[in-house]
Amino acid sequence: MRPNIVTEARLPTRLHQWWATVPFITSGVIITCGVIYLVCLLVGYDSFYEICFLPSAVVSQFQVYRIYTSALFHGSLLHVLFNMLALVPLGMELERIMGSVRLLYLMLFLATTNSIFHLIIAVVVAGNPLHPLPFLMNQCSIGFSGIIFSMIVIETSLSGVQSRSVFGLFNVPAKWYAWILLVLFQLLASNVSLLGHLCGILSGFAYTYGFFNYLLPGPSVYSAIESFSILSLCVRRPGFILCTGGTTYGQLPTHSSTATMSNGLSSGNLWRNISSWMPQRAASTAQPAQDPRFPGRGRTLGSTGNQSLTPADSDLSLHARLLDNSTNRPLETTTLSTETWLPDARHSTLDTEAVAGLVTTNQGVDIFEEELKKLVAMGFEKTEAEVALAAADGDPSVAIEILMSHQQQG
Repeated sequence: MRPNIVTEARLPTRLHQWWATVPFITSGVIITCGVIYLVCLLVGYDSFYEICFLPSAVVSQFQVYRIYTSALFHGSLLHVLFNMLALVPLGMELERIMGSVRLLYLMLFLATTNSIFHLIIAVVVAGNPLHPLPFLMNQCSIGFSGIIFSMIVIETSLSGVQSRSVFGLFNVPAKWYAWILLVLFQLLASNVSLLGHLCGILSGFAYTYGFFNYLLPGPSVYSAIESFSILSLCVRRPGFILCTGGTTYGQLPTHSSTATMSNGLSSGNLWRNISSWMPQRAASTAQPAQDPRFPGRGRTLGSTGNQSLTPADSDLSLHARLLDNSTNRPLETTTLSTETWLPDARHSTLDTEAVAGLVTTNQGVDIFEEELKKLVAMGFEKTEAEVALAAADGDPSVAIEILMSHQQQG
């Protein structure tokens, strides 16, 4: 019997294959934190009191650099290992949805908001006239775990799951997942910053509820950043994911087409690349603007998947599709009837509704097969992908959410 090449591959090979699936920013953060820890270990640097987030130093000496240095430094090997292992699945999921530049901005943004919340709570509690607790002003916090707690809240809200497993031991309601982790870490581990983790949860919920929407740039800003020549080497990396979805040279699974190239960053080409494989489903004219927190979604958290179509929208969508196909097959549409060019060069007047049904059916089958192939290319099992896509009414974003939810529950 032929041996299983995958299972019998050597550990370095399997690690290399796994590392190749980690997107650009997620792997960059892991490498940065790991290198910083190794350098500190080699040179014997342990003066973490100088770079940790210390509210008293930020207030009295305005040492704002501590907001970011505190996230990149770690106090022990277990500390950095545990944080980076927790970052891998969260970063991979969010980066594939948001894109590399957007995720980098999100991490910097969360680091800032976490520190602001931390500072406000410490100042308020320390200056409380009833029972002041000044020790919070001198409490040193260090590590990436505050940002990780924020990402846990965001990913849990984005996934739409109803329950989450805690270390594979028991399931809890998804809305309480981050809070239960906060309590467990506080009880099971020593020297854990309760305020640092708490502020991470608060920032995550503030982000998911839209309180930071006015501070989030639009897709055009991220696309403009990706088009900078100075970033061309980064954009060409296989793991770099464009904010509109897709990779320039790699095949990482995303919520958008992986064929999107860097030369299509202009607004017109960008929309054409996205809409080229998305199901042709017209939306109501009263549809709200795209949620800047979660790109690629036509709805906000907690909303239902399908949207009703008006007759006018359906007619406009059909007319656009007929015009798109005019280069391959000459179609002449009028208000009352449609003339179709038949193979024998004869003209036949067909009822508009019959032609519309035929064209829509054929395009629906082609789109479904195309989306199914893309889901299989992402690594999903074909049967499960077909069922999920059918349940999602052909919407690939909803189908991916169903498949990921099924994997998490399994």
